[in-house]
Amino acid sequence: MPKYPTVLALMTLCLAPLTRGQDGTIYPLDAPDEPNAIPLNTGGVENQPASESWFRQWGDPMARNITEATLTPFLPDPEKANGAAVIVTPGGGFRWLSLGNEGWEVAEALNERGIAAFVLKYRLHPTAETLDGFREMMNRGPSRASEDGEDAEPPRRPRMNLDNQLEDAEAAYAMIVDRAEEWGVDTDRIGMIGFSAGAGLTMHCTLNSETMDLAFIGPVYGGMGPVEVPKDAPPMFSAIASDDFLFNGEFGVIKSWYDAGIPVELHMYQNGGHGFGLGNPDRTSNKWFDSFIYWLEVNDFLESK
Repeated sequence: MPKYPTVLALMTLCLAPLTRGQDGTIYPLDAPDEPNAIPLNTGGVENQPASESWFRQWGDPMARNITEATLTPFLPDPEKANGAAVIVTPGGGFRWLSLGNEGWEVAEALNERGIAAFVLKYRLHPTAETLDGFREMMNRGPSRASEDGEDAEPPRRPRMNLDNQLEDAEAAYAMIVDRAEEWGVDTDRIGMIGFSAGAGLTMHCTLNSETMDLAFIGPVYGGMGPVEVPKDAPPMFSAIASDDFLFNGEFGVIKSWYDAGIPVELHMYQNGGHGFGLGNPDRTSNKWFDSFIYWLEVNDFLESK
């Protein structure tokens, strides 16, 4: 059995949410200011002819053709800070990043609970240089919705090489450890949470990194296939909706953790689709974040040892 989940192939097909009150048209977007983004200096992307560009879809800012990885710290009010830290990895099929819905918004919500958050803007695989070319690629893929508003089930694609993304995550973790005192982080309580492709990256780091010592992980609507679990794997919180195309009745990764004797918690919701972020209107998946925080609390990740 491979150390990485075979469902990473499906991560290339991550969808934006369909019910965030915005239409799915892809609009051009000027690159927003990222004054606190820290370059990780992990290198560029081979055979990447285009430069980083941004677009908006479903009301969310998204970036593509990222060739320089960065880490953006979101630090809580010192009066609320509890020392816990979370690396946040947005999704987007490793071809774009949903930095609003699955990055900055999640980081701010973690800050409200006293947790330091660090949004990882990792390198991506190349897409078309022009927005029209990117739109054409998206229109050929599973981002199209059916007439009844449900996500179309994506085809399978070859597994992607995640060497760049793993290197970016390892560099982010090392930076947090190195600057832990400055940022008020307890290095024994650094976790990682990811969404869709970001969940796949979180799992990939857990199974393959030799330098990251994560205290906990939280893959949200990630692949659910079985994996080979390392003996020192961290406790896992997992959330997914039953109408997510990545679910398909599969509980393999949960059973893998269970069989390995490592704490695992699964929240499977009746509905929510794929890409729900912190929540969509009238979906049962909307309470997952509160459950995640409670899980952290019960497992003593929010208190200094």
